[in-house]
Amino acid sequence: MINRYILAGALAALAIFSGCKDEFLERPPLDTLTDGAFFRTDAQVLAATAPLYNVAWKNYHDQASYFIGDIRGGTLFYPWEGPAERRDNVFFRATGVSKSTLWAYQACYNVIGQSNMAIYNINKLAGPDVTAATKNQAIGEARFMRATAYSILVTTFGEIPIITDNVADLNSPGKIKNTVPSIWEFITRDYLFAADNLPVTASQPGRVTKWSAEGMLARTYLTRAGVGSGTGGQRNQEFLNKAKEYAQRVITQSGKALVRPYENLFKYPYDNNAESLFENQWVFGAYATANTMASQIYPMGEIAVNNDGWGGNYSATWWMMSLYDGLITNQEDGNPANDGQTKGFTMDQRLKATFMLPGFHYPEITVKDAKGQAKEKLTWAAPGATADNNFAVIKKYVVGNELDLAGQAGQQNYPHNTYMMRLAEMYLTYVDAAIGNAESTSDPIALQYFNEIRTRAGLPSVAGPIQMSRNYPLSGDDQVFEEWVKEFAMENLTWYELVRIHYYNPQKAYNIINNQDRALFLAKPDRFPNPTGWTFTKTSWMTERNPNVGPGNFFMPLPAVELSQSPSLNQPAVDYKFEN
Repeated sequence: MINRYILAGALAALAIFSGCKDEFLERPPLDTLTDGAFFRTDAQVLAATAPLYNVAWKNYHDQASYFIGDIRGGTLFYPWEGPAERRDNVFFRATGVSKSTLWAYQACYNVIGQSNMAIYNINKLAGPDVTAATKNQAIGEARFMRATAYSILVTTFGEIPIITDNVADLNSPGKIKNTVPSIWEFITRDYLFAADNLPVTASQPGRVTKWSAEGMLARTYLTRAGVGSGTGGQRNQEFLNKAKEYAQRVITQSGKALVRPYENLFKYPYDNNAESLFENQWVFGAYATANTMASQIYPMGEIAVNNDGWGGNYSATWWMMSLYDGLITNQEDGNPANDGQTKGFTMDQRLKATFMLPGFHYPEITVKDAKGQAKEKLTWAAPGATADNNFAVIKKYVVGNELDLAGQAGQQNYPHNTYMMRLAEMYLTYVDAAIGNAESTSDPIALQYFNEIRTRAGLPSVAGPIQMSRNYPLSGDDQVFEEWVKEFAMENLTWYELVRIHYYNPQKAYNIINNQDRALFLAKPDRFPNPTGWTFTKTSWMTERNPNVGPGNFFMPLPAVELSQSPSLNQPAVDYKFEN
């Protein structure tokens, strides 16, 4: 079945190119993409990698991205039993036949297939007038995308097969899974090649650069530091040092900067801004190249195009809400209030930019009437007087409709990009690596970076030390993990942070997940409009609230259809054999 996914992905690259939002996304002649005549110039070679910025990632971002990154990670939940692919990830019930299992697997191998084809065609067909720098840049882009797809696969499924040659794979009698350490080594090598061959400054807006690759190396080395540690809890210091080094290089040398205020990161147009290190480049006009995730997460049709807002039953979890300082206020016993009486409020500006609570006002989003005409600007509604639940619906990536976007939006056809890496991640990566195998740090640079993230969010600085307890959440604090979750909620990263922890301290990862309340609650404003606080009450009749996670269900299983088509994947994993 991997053969089918890779072939389908490669054919998609041939059949569909983007519209004209950016020059490098403009469509080349469709009948020349495997013809040597198409690869005669630098511009043509770079055009061949354009689909790797949108078409290749289409199936991942439409739904699989947040099913894994946020629902499985615990920042988002879906309360009802159907469709199963949503609930499977709320309570870790995904099986080999779950749709979300297949979607994630297929989507990432599509990216790999397209990346492999780009590498093959450039090496085989690039003409004599193509400069070595351009050829290596294009291959660097493809290897960058391939590494990113493999990093998602290995952190979602664990052991998976590495495929580098689509043609050879189609003729292979069987595929064998590769070991997790060797997969991470493969990923690292791809990113190192990209860092050595991508330009320091983007050749065209939106293309990845040397700093994009070094950012991914910082992420990769921080994760690899824990691979193979098991229950010992000691991370590889060499890799921690590399993570810290790469993170600081990107912070100090890339020319990137934090966007202020935080909400501007998600107010359209925000594409390819000063903080962005890697985005998927979505283009209004064609379904295959447009942002369709927006239709899945918009909470109501009146703020979408042609009523395609299907995300009204997604909500932030109680656990997610409890992380915002002061929102679900603490009682004397230290537990979050659950009495419907104790009013909470937070200064954390990331909340309003990420989720909607009753009374939050968004002047950039128009509510339409039944005729599609502008009615008012959005204020998220208060629950009814007798309600026992409501939803802290998704705001991040909800940017409005055609009335707000100068007509550049249609049903399942939105123009705004989705982040894959922001500079803020480098700040928290540095802090995590600085703490390393300790449980706290007072490193002045780490404190500076940590506080830049907090103050950008409207929170006070901390004096230190920054805490990262091994026994969190049962005892002690993990300020780095909690800051990470609040900073990147709904950017599909929470799950991967949990996997990073799991590599070196699996029990901590299980404890975090098993203590995440993922069920209905009522958030009630003290007044409407213009609330000054909210009370929170768990919905009493919804008794299943916490997952039960352990070694047997932490990672997702490989798709059953894949195992039936390739029984060799049931064999023990082997180390990947590198050519050099």
